[in-house]
Amino acid sequence: MAVFKVEGGHRLCGEVVPQGAKNEALQILCATLLTREKVVISNIPPILDVMQLIELLSSIGVEVERLAEGTYSFRAENIDLDYMRSDDYHNRCRRLRGSVMMIGPLLARFGVGYIPKPGGDKIGRRRLDTHFLGFQKLGAKFDFDQAEGFFSVEAKRLQGCYMLLDEASVTGTANIIMAAVLAEGTTTIYNAACEPYIQQLCRMLNRMGAKISGIASNLLTIEGVKELGGTEHTLLPDMIEVGSFIGMAAMTQSELTIKNVSYENLGIIPAQFARMGIRFEQRGDDIYIPRQEHYSIESFIDGSIMNIADAPWPGLTPDLLSIFLVVATQAKGAVLIHQKMFESRLFFVDKLIDMGAQIILCDPHRATVIGHDHNIRLRATKMTSPDIRAGVALLIAAMSAEGTSTIQNIEQIDRGYSNIDTRLNALGAKITRLED
Repeated sequence: MAVFKVEGGHRLCGEVVPQGAKNEALQILCATLLTREKVVISNIPPILDVMQLIELLSSIGVEVERLAEGTYSFRAENIDLDYMRSDDYHNRCRRLRGSVMMIGPLLARFGVGYIPKPGGDKIGRRRLDTHFLGFQKLGAKFDFDQAEGFFSVEAKRLQGCYMLLDEASVTGTANIIMAAVLAEGTTTIYNAACEPYIQQLCRMLNRMGAKISGIASNLLTIEGVKELGGTEHTLLPDMIEVGSFIGMAAMTQSELTIKNVSYENLGIIPAQFARMGIRFEQRGDDIYIPRQEHYSIESFIDGSIMNIADAPWPGLTPDLLSIFLVVATQAKGAVLIHQKMFESRLFFVDKLIDMGAQIILCDPHRATVIGHDHNIRLRATKMTSPDIRAGVALLIAAMSAEGTSTIQNIEQIDRGYSNIDTRLNALGAKITRLED
């Protein structure tokens, strides 16, 4: 198992380009199963989760060809449905939560979809009810083997319908969209997730011949078609990585330019960092963060403590709350971080408290942070990365700390951030990857 040795106190300087969006990649790759024709996808990030999904698609029979760095072609002409009953298929799926989005395309095109309970971050309950309730609305028969943790859906032909989703699940919305595009008749999805990555998926499917309207809203209308064709698609830059770099620059008092961020698709993220007192400039499609010795958290108009909470798009993505929390530890002022969606995602704060951060964990969903205003540096320690986003938050803390920290279980970070140590070292960080 690899570890990071992080020598803190080094300021960064230079330009960094965000990788392709992980969460978009997982949806788009699964969508290649909807057609027998070639689909070419560019800006694919070479991260663990994405590479594992590409290997899984190849194992199920998709012809995968690497055309250039970050660009692959996919042709799902001959799919081995029997493979979905194999132990190898089960083992691969269990390592990767994104594998659940294969079910919608498989159900739509072949009438069957099988998948074991998927893996992913250990951040609390992550129910899949929205996915399967949607499939059932479209006419599929659903079964769950409790003993084996195995889901299956079957349908001779899906039928369009109206549905009101019980939650605006991003992966659930994506899965249902991919099932509905080949259903008979019209499907209306209300309370649909409308993140930029869902918009990207819908636009790609329309280029393939689907008929989806209402894109960028929470009310989608899908007129089913008989088949889809090939297309080319380029992934957006990863908004979570953009946010991570903004927070990293502020926390380490660095000057940094983040290139080609697709600013119009960042939503509320820049504004929320501004409320933390972090200065930045939009320069075309780049974000420039000047060196700041101090940044002060705003309060609400009535003087009450700032509250930063996650919410469905266009609200703040929950994937960035770990970054906001660690950045707050060196701000001037206090903030309440409210993680509504996952009850275990704030449990990494005990590592920050060990480093000297002033944090009160109010309950599994809320933490109050009183910032040091850079007057007291965090101290180095040994810690373990519990999930992708908390892992990067701990990396940011270690980069700003006094002394050398050790971060274990960095495979979690590698799942979402490509060559993060190499890229940051090029900017002036001192991160060493070692085999433990």
